[in-house]
Amino acid sequence: MALLEIEGLHVEVEGKEILKGIDLVIEPGEVHAIMGPNGSGKSTLSYVLSGREGYEVTAGSIRFDGHDLLEMEADERAVAGIFLAFQYPVELPGVSGMTFLKEAVNARRKAAGEGDIDAMAFLKLVRAKAKGLGITDEMLKRAVNVGFSGGEKKRNEILHMAVLEPKLCVLDETDSGLDIDALKVVSDGVNALRDPARSMLVITHYQRLLNHIEPDKVHVLARGRIRRTGGKELALELEQKGYADFVEAA
Repeated sequence: MALLEIEGLHVEVEGKEILKGIDLVIEPGEVHAIMGPNGSGKSTLSYVLSGREGYEVTAGSIRFDGHDLLEMEADERAVAGIFLAFQYPVELPGVSGMTFLKEAVNARRKAAGEGDIDAMAFLKLVRAKAKGLGITDEMLKRAVNVGFSGGEKKRNEILHMAVLEPKLCVLDETDSGLDIDALKVVSDGVNALRDPARSMLVITHYQRLLNHIEPDKVHVLARGRIRRTGGKELALELEQKGYADFVEAA
């Protein structure tokens, strides 16, 4: 059974149709990349999957792990195993990063019928995951993303992903604003999470991220629809030629 099945998805934002019939199937363990020009609907797709308000599905269906995703609230989707890494991670002043992450872990455990995680076991788990991402104890003590650089915010999101171990990781232009060193650290963190039971949807504008996170399939999204699907060679072609042909054809 496919982990994610999207059929004929149409989505409006403030009365304007953004997605105009998306069809996409992601099997367990697959990494799919979606590329496309600005305004093509890439981020809209990620927000619809995560359950963000303001995005109205007017037609089509989404099934996740055998369930009707559109019937689930945003928190239910997160507990079920969907994780969205934002293009611009938000700051939460006054909310301890460790407290925030522990609450998320316990929400997942509660849904699985398990008790809260032991405090020492949680600290050991987070420190082990943080070490490989270059996240210090001092960073762990801060409020969520407050005072972090762009690269630190992205590394912090990958830490959350590593600790929560979701079934579907949606990375919305997570390479945005990263220098080469930060991009490698983030990519290594993502690659460490690749698993036969875990799928990833990598949304990016540029091919450079796919040098580090090698996808099984690449899709071109333009004018609200997937216009072409191929392997990693398609990403290289887009880097050379750009999106003009797809925009004009659409």
